[in-house]
Amino acid sequence: MSKILFDGQIIDRDNLVDIEDRGYQFGDGVYEVIGVYEGRPFMMDEHLHRLKRSAGEIQLNLPFSLEEFRRQLNQLVKANHLDEGIIYLQVTRGAASRWHEFPGRGVRPKVTAYTRAEERMTQVEDQGGHAVLTEDIRWLRCDIKTLNLLPNVLAKQKAVENGAVEAILHRGDTVTEASASNVFIVKNGELFTHPANNYILNGITRQKVLEICRKINIPVHEQTYTVDELLAADEVFVTATKSDIIPILEVDGNQIGSGKPGATTGQILKQFRSLIHELVHT
Repeated sequence: MSKILFDGQIIDRDNLVDIEDRGYQFGDGVYEVIGVYEGRPFMMDEHLHRLKRSAGEIQLNLPFSLEEFRRQLNQLVKANHLDEGIIYLQVTRGAASRWHEFPGRGVRPKVTAYTRAEERMTQVEDQGGHAVLTEDIRWLRCDIKTLNLLPNVLAKQKAVENGAVEAILHRGDTVTEASASNVFIVKNGELFTHPANNYILNGITRQKVLEICRKINIPVHEQTYTVDELLAADEVFVTATKSDIIPILEVDGNQIGSGKPGATTGQILKQFRSLIHELVHT
């Protein structure tokens, strides 16, 4: 039986959700997904700082310090002997009688985390995949990593039903992000991605990609672009934790560029893999 982290203790996995937990009934909570490579969590500090920000935005007080979260999650990885995969970490506002307003001060937030083994997606990273377009019907605080993901689920299901790896979202003519990833386009050797405002989640992999581009002198523009500009791009790729960097070769049947993974995307992917290599060998 695998182990989970529950309120600061590593225990056997079981059905521990209270029927009136606010995460279960309201989606009233925040979460993070952290990649693990060869037993080493990747960019854990960045994920934990984003967790703290998300919690603050919904007035949720984290019950542990970030240093204590770090200690517990490393312990969880070791307890499950995880080599390749992810850590899922969730904090809800706790269990209380079902009223929409926040519960009283005596209700303590609930922390749950588990690990799951996953192989690296090197084949799709190298070969690329297809995407579909769908209207972005999410709320207006996409910068908060909350448990409210039904619009994302519907978008991802559309992708799966169409044999695509992702569903790229747009509000009117403006591309925002994807169902579970950030979206980038390359035009004339320059990178474009939606600015990190309330319409997108500022992905941890996204942030690292921007850092890489500045390091290797790829011009970066954090600005909006249209669906037509997406379809006319030389290259398109998406980024997410553990999926890393996936080239998009076709969107809604429209070929992107040459229809093959582009040179700029390849450069960025090479640099990103080097960072992972450094992590697991230091």
